[in-house]
Amino acid sequence: MAINIVLVEPEIPQNTGNIARTCAAIGGVLHLVEPLGFSVEDKYLKRAGLDYWDLVDVRYYRSFEAFLEKNSSCQLVFVTTKADRIYTEMEYLEDCFIVFGKETKGLPEELLVKNHEKCVRIPMVQEARSLNLSNAAAIVAYEAARQLDFRGLKKQGNLHRLKWER
Repeated sequence: MAINIVLVEPEIPQNTGNIARTCAAIGGVLHLVEPLGFSVEDKYLKRAGLDYWDLVDVRYYRSFEAFLEKNSSCQLVFVTTKADRIYTEMEYLEDCFIVFGKETKGLPEELLVKNHEKCVRIPMVQEARSLNLSNAAAIVAYEAARQLDFRGLKKQGNLHRLKWER
């Protein structure tokens, strides 16, 4: 099982680095659609991803059309503040692709209208414009992982091994 997180034209290296770390934690694949608003050599990108980069399968695409050519037969879920459906109401399938737009503009409106039944949102107060991209990606990715019973992920911690002193 792999959860795929797709970033369409991401602009902020720290967000992409944090999302790479989330992908590493869930065994997910990170798909980056160009143009990127930063260099993949960016120190902030690397720092945000910490030492997890070797655990992440990162794939690059020259355009969203190039991404769709390779992945359109898979389940695509578009995350937007404009959707009616809440992210927990979507049924996530194995190897789903969770798609996010750029930080400043989100996904193109024509794409959302054309795929309205595949769009989800994260509830928030009306006055809030949006969540940070890396937070939104983690929220939706972990809901998909939960629905898939956290397959392939470590389910037990080590708390039972700790000795508590009073």
